[in-house]
Amino acid sequence: MNTARATLLVLIAAVLFGTTGTAQALGPTGLDPLTVGSARVALAGALLLGLAVLRGAFRGLPRASWPLVLVGAAGVALFQVGFFSGVSLAGVAVGTITALGSCPVWTGLVQWLLTRERPSGTWLAATALAVAGVGTLVFSSPSGTGNAADAALGAGLALAAGLGYAVYTVCAARMISAGQRSDGVMGLLFAGGGLVLLPMLLWRWPGGLDGGNPAWLPGLAVVGYLVLVPTVLAYLLFGAGLRVLPAATVATLTLAEPLVAALLGVLLLGEPFTVLGGAGALLVLAGLGLLALPSRAKRREPVAPAA
Repeated sequence: MNTARATLLVLIAAVLFGTTGTAQALGPTGLDPLTVGSARVALAGALLLGLAVLRGAFRGLPRASWPLVLVGAAGVALFQVGFFSGVSLAGVAVGTITALGSCPVWTGLVQWLLTRERPSGTWLAATALAVAGVGTLVFSSPSGTGNAADAALGAGLALAAGLGYAVYTVCAARMISAGQRSDGVMGLLFAGGGLVLLPMLLWRWPGGLDGGNPAWLPGLAVVGYLVLVPTVLAYLLFGAGLRVLPAATVATLTLAEPLVAALLGVLLLGEPFTVLGGAGALLVLAGLGLLALPSRAKRREPVAPAA
């Protein structure tokens, strides 16, 4: 697989990721974010792991990968709890933008700490543009509750989610570069994250899905969508992209997710669109475009097949 195709797969995954917060917002009123996040990871982890086993993804798993599995699974759990709680308190646009907007910075730092691999100048410039755009989007977007304290707490939880994302992205990239198949890595990390969150899910199930009403099937339908589309399908595409692209590059590409989330917030949830928000969106697109330039240049060069 060449870098252009890998970039496209990650961008498609980011678009699917971007529907996550809107799906939760369109669910029953009062839907518990901790239950949603826990159920999403537990069910998606079981499905991803089962698919990986059926496809023979675990033949010859290196022993050295298991510490990365544990750390990556903790990152998955942190992302889910922080993301859904942050979106619930700060709103879909602000929560998603803050969580994913912080990812490139967190990922670059985590990658540098673990591998001593410094991000490229192109990545730094692209990330600066995209993060500036994300900050502009956050500034122009209303909070979900209108309460300043809740909005601040939601933003803090979203930042924690960004750190969790960075941790499992770097762990996944290292496992894949060591020879593990990408579908196997996604299965292991999400299954591990599901185990971490299983006690919380059992504690709050099924009441956290009923939104305060006896009928909890609508909440289960929301979880079903979150499991199949922005998790199983999206992370299979995401993992395939990680086979070719550096973790820091992937994290910057997924800044398309908060852009999609902001657009869905305007179109489906009635969140206001402002000129400042439009400027922020253009900055994000400029950063993504800059990051894609090296990929076009590399099309003229022979590309070794991915493992």
